[in-house]
Amino acid sequence: MSFDLDALRRAVADHGRVTRVVIAAIRGSSPREVGAAMLVWETGQSGTIGGGALEYELAASARKQRAPTAVIRRALGPDLGQCCGGALTLVSEVYDAARLAALDTEVIARPVEAPGDMPLRVSRLLADARGQGERPAAQLVDGWLVEPVLRPETPVWIWGAGHVGRAMVDVMQPLPDLDITWVDTAANRFPAKIPERVTAVPTADPLVLVPHAPQNAQHLVLTYSHALDLALCNALLAHGFAFAGVIGSATKWARFRRRLAEMGHSAARIDRLTCPIGDPGLGKHPQMIAIGVTADMLRRAAQDQQRPDHIRQGNREDRRA
Repeated sequence: MSFDLDALRRAVADHGRVTRVVIAAIRGSSPREVGAAMLVWETGQSGTIGGGALEYELAASARKQRAPTAVIRRALGPDLGQCCGGALTLVSEVYDAARLAALDTEVIARPVEAPGDMPLRVSRLLADARGQGERPAAQLVDGWLVEPVLRPETPVWIWGAGHVGRAMVDVMQPLPDLDITWVDTAANRFPAKIPERVTAVPTADPLVLVPHAPQNAQHLVLTYSHALDLALCNALLAHGFAFAGVIGSATKWARFRRRLAEMGHSAARIDRLTCPIGDPGLGKHPQMIAIGVTADMLRRAAQDQQRPDHIRQGNREDRRA
């Protein structure tokens, strides 16, 4: 998990004073992972650290907190009567505009239990991260809490803002790792309010955007036009991608395969496209389709974490096909 600095900025702008409660360390089992956080203000909250009773207690405490930083330790079974047998260390920090302005924008490292100079282990951790170009995982080190700032790393391009496209955005937008670009042919095709962290791009010719998509993007093609869907598939196959899926039936896909072959694409390259997307067994309601597609995306992401060269290899093979 990462420090969602943008969410904290929005909350402070809206509410003035916001307390962020984050899981800093775990021993045994826990309802959430290290780095999971919630934001709490006088009249509401967002995010979750899980655990029901734990979250209820800490949200109430956060609204009363006056110290800038508090470290809280809870044994879930004895203290809260929960089934999880673990013990948690949590850090609760009160933010206003002044404190927010002092935060770094890449890795936030600060003392929570040991004021003073930065410990050598923390300095080495940050130096190694800079040298290797990889951000450290969230962790509590020698009384300092180290958290990378959230940077969504999975580009998702959703082509089409109809019923299914809107359902896709509604389901995927809360997932912190997704950087969503949403494309359609006119501004009035989109809802009046675009969700946070979603970039809506109206354009009369969506094909001109394909070259601007990252090579590791995941594409979901579900426009109002079969002709546009086909044209996008043709352009994406020429451009490269991590994943590209098309909404449709077996009949539509058979027709698309034939047309794409006529356009010069090899069978191996066409096989990189997925149609239909999601889990047809769930049903055809837009939200059912969106849930199936999102579940499939999460499964593939979990598999890719175990195969770090998967996307790069896939793109090389696609370009050779």
